[in-house]
Amino acid sequence: MNRQWIGTLGALAIWWSAAHAQAPAGQKLEPLNSPAGANSSVPQMTVQGDRAVLSWVERAGTKSTLKFAERTAAGWSAPMIVVSSDHLMVNSADVPSVRALPDGSFAAHWMQENGPDPEAYDLRVAWSADGKTWTPPIAPNRDKTMTQHGFATLFPAADGGTGVIWLDGRATHGDEGDMQLRAAMFDKSHKALGESLIASRVCECCPTSVALTADGPIAAYRNRSAGEIRDIYVSRLSAGKWSTPAPVHRDNFKIEACPINGPSIAANGKDVAVAWFTAPGEKQQSFVAFSHDGGATFGNAVKVEDQGTLGRMQVALAPDGAGIVGWIEFANEKSTFKVRRIDATGARGPSVSVADIAGTRFPRMVIAKNEAVLAWTESEKESSRVKTARIKLP
Repeated sequence: MNRQWIGTLGALAIWWSAAHAQAPAGQKLEPLNSPAGANSSVPQMTVQGDRAVLSWVERAGTKSTLKFAERTAAGWSAPMIVVSSDHLMVNSADVPSVRALPDGSFAAHWMQENGPDPEAYDLRVAWSADGKTWTPPIAPNRDKTMTQHGFATLFPAADGGTGVIWLDGRATHGDEGDMQLRAAMFDKSHKALGESLIASRVCECCPTSVALTADGPIAAYRNRSAGEIRDIYVSRLSAGKWSTPAPVHRDNFKIEACPINGPSIAANGKDVAVAWFTAPGEKQQSFVAFSHDGGATFGNAVKVEDQGTLGRMQVALAPDGAGIVGWIEFANEKSTFKVRRIDATGARGPSVSVADIAGTRFPRMVIAKNEAVLAWTESEKESSRVKTARIKLP
């Protein structure tokens, strides 16, 4: 570990202690030995209760392998394999995931090529009782069109089932037609219960996000109006139906192409936080907004960045209701993964640089067992590797 990284960790520990005067002595930020090997990238993190799961992809030649590990008191568990194939579709924005379910089992999703068109691929979902043996994968999209099916988010559903939302291109034909946001539900035996349309016109390649509130799941995504306004919307699942999508904040972000910058959403009871990127008038900005009624309404948008931003937002809710927000700061021709604490009142804590981020890589962050866990990809000689660290919370 180099001195610069150790210094960054120390600075972040000082920042966190300053933001929490009531924190016990010895509270600090610590690096975690990453379970990911060489040629690893595209980390994703999910959380279920106190269980945090990190997934990533390792490449060897033409083969890509989806692996995951669970956070334990002793560190990360030994990596386990979900799927390994020459036909996995992986890019920095549309990444696979693994998540723990309330009954102790796991669910995973990934994307698989379905033809010569690199923009055409199918979604796959599988389950495992022990993380070692997985069910045959199922495609939640039943349209069988050779179009895009990706940018998915898994979530626990009622009665032990599993839900998934994704961007669906069945209504597109080349550059024509509209990308849709769809959802599918599975019962606890993994039987498909059908799929539904959440929104009929959405941004083509912005990641989605789902959080679980006291009232049920809430999905966040980037909408696309007929006039090319691409603001962040949410829809809530209640009694088996998705609500009419509503904007988190009217940014009036008009752009003729997808910014590849989706929202992040977190919830605890009826408290909800959404973090997002926007650029109305080509002014790039990052915001977070809070809701205290399960996402039915949101308060004012609070600016996140210091000088400039590339977005790629992450948000998690601390036990006291504050948002811990991560983003890519862009200043002086340099991209840096930063985090800061923002109270539900809008009060901002100081920001701290975690790591330099190259290219279009997306960092990750979750909170579980009174710690914030961070993951990102760093270049390593001729390769790349997923790195991890944690912040102890009071």
